[in-house]
Amino acid sequence: MQKVKNRWLIAAAAVGIHISIGSVYAWSVFTKPLIKQFGWNTKQVSLTFSLAILFLGLSAAFLGHFVEKHGPRKSGMLSAFFFGIGMLGAGLAVKLGSLPFLYLFYGVLGGIGLGVGYITPVSSLVKWFPDRRGLATGLAIMGFGFAAMISSPIMARLIESVGIASTFLILGIVYFIVMFGSAQYLSAPPEGWMPAGFKEKVDSGEKKIQQDLSQLTANEAVKTRRFWYLWIMLFINVTCGIAILSVASPMAQEIAKMTPLAAATMVGLLGLFNGLGRIGWASFSDYIGRPNTYTTFFVLQIVAYFLIPQSTNALLFQLLLFLILTCYGGGFASIPAYIGDLFGTKQLGAIHGYVLTAWSAAGLAGPIFAAWVRDTTKSYIGTLYVFVGLFIVALFVSLLIRLDIKRLQTVNQQNQLDIAR
Repeated sequence: MQKVKNRWLIAAAAVGIHISIGSVYAWSVFTKPLIKQFGWNTKQVSLTFSLAILFLGLSAAFLGHFVEKHGPRKSGMLSAFFFGIGMLGAGLAVKLGSLPFLYLFYGVLGGIGLGVGYITPVSSLVKWFPDRRGLATGLAIMGFGFAAMISSPIMARLIESVGIASTFLILGIVYFIVMFGSAQYLSAPPEGWMPAGFKEKVDSGEKKIQQDLSQLTANEAVKTRRFWYLWIMLFINVTCGIAILSVASPMAQEIAKMTPLAAATMVGLLGLFNGLGRIGWASFSDYIGRPNTYTTFFVLQIVAYFLIPQSTNALLFQLLLFLILTCYGGGFASIPAYIGDLFGTKQLGAIHGYVLTAWSAAGLAGPIFAAWVRDTTKSYIGTLYVFVGLFIVALFVSLLIRLDIKRLQTVNQQNQLDIAR
């Protein structure tokens, strides 16, 4: 009889992959050194990051079916190869001084590795943690959120000591080893498996397994209203969150009159709250339910974005931004469990990939929109009020999805009664 793997080690392997690919959020560490060495402008260098996020979303959507068909081990290995080659190729691009090569390797190939690696562990984790779906996915996606905090200082020191090209090469090798090694332990649980003691509690009636609303394939899911409700909610949450991240420092100096140094310290702390929000909100969603969690995100952010323009007090300004970042991270971490609740685990990875196209779209829309409003109105305040309006739309959608859930639950109950007869 095959020995069942430890589900907490499965979660640790998932964190290993996410903490590696999450280093993409530390891209800004390379910006000034690349500008200094080659004379490229900020827009040219930043396009590398934008391409990586774009291909993250696209590859997550197009390769979601690969993840479901071949399993997390092979998908994790594929992610390691793409991301590792992307990093090593970026080192070669710097050696050659080639911006197109940097786009190709880090932006396109690295981005594909990001997308596959992001969705690879999620489907399996949901199956390994039927009792704590939110906690499980929150653990892995927390790794992605915290990665920049861990990798930024390491990257900065490496660039100083060995140069940009060698930094890419060293990190490429390290990330490949971590990701490839983590992928070897990833697997789905045996059919019908339940955590120790959980089955007995279910049999005795002490615990109830919440039945998924449906068991749909990815292609069936995209034809439902609730899939697009999820997409819209994630798009709005990410658009506003990324926009805030992209202008946090100058906005703090303009509204709260913070010094550049104090604003830079605050930006560093935003990463901490982004990561904490991922594990905190996702775990909390196991207790209050995913619909309540998302409605809470939007209510809190409507209030926060409305108050920020009046928050000339630096402490209050920072607390509001920290709250927003917990909701931003929590939105990412809670979405896989929400997908499982609504569409089942049949093709969760593929559906998750489709939903993540909202991230790609938001990654392009958020910063561009924030910059446009700032240039047009000469103030960030207009942007914040527009975001209040967007969150009111998101709140309305979070209530609409409840009606869809209620309708389907009624249909399911009627079907069960018909079968019982």
